[in-house]
Amino acid sequence: MSRLILLNGAPGSGKSTLAKIFAQRHPLTLALDIDTVRGLLGAWLEQPHESGLAARKLALAMARVHLQDGHDVLVPQFLGRIDFVLQLEALAQEVGFPFVEVALISTMDDVLDRYSRRAKAPETQEHRDAAALLERSGGTDELRPMYERLLTVVAARPATRQVLTVEGEIEQTYQRLLEAIGDVGGK
Repeated sequence: MSRLILLNGAPGSGKSTLAKIFAQRHPLTLALDIDTVRGLLGAWLEQPHESGLAARKLALAMARVHLQDGHDVLVPQFLGRIDFVLQLEALAQEVGFPFVEVALISTMDDVLDRYSRRAKAPETQEHRDAAALLERSGGTDELRPMYERLLTVVAARPATRQVLTVEGEIEQTYQRLLEAIGDVGGK
């Protein structure tokens, strides 16, 4: 049965990496990166709030179609507010598929270290875009409040499954992710 999986976590926590691995090992899974969708919008950085809302609306439509076609959708996205979590949950209920919430958790020092390394050597356009957006909203000083907002969302959602992330342990973290979503014996 198809699932809508939210993979929430701080910037640099490994959301995109884990989503790519999951999609590669689960054929036709849609790794629906909202930042990628936002990056398709013209001059999005000039209107970051509006472009973010538009990207989420587009992503919900894409997720609906893919779920109804019988495929998993995994959304790797930092969500420090509950509104989009509720929209994803409502979508899953509307189309009749399970909604699985996972939060990638680590220490604050780890969050700061990972993000700092990623910002210095971004590997993707999404990483460059995230750095530009964070810089416009306060720079790395904003990471601590962002992480605190993530923890607030997780605390407000008791069904959220938490996965410990440890730097350099990609395969082990992936296995913990599979366990968290109930993909026992998964790939």
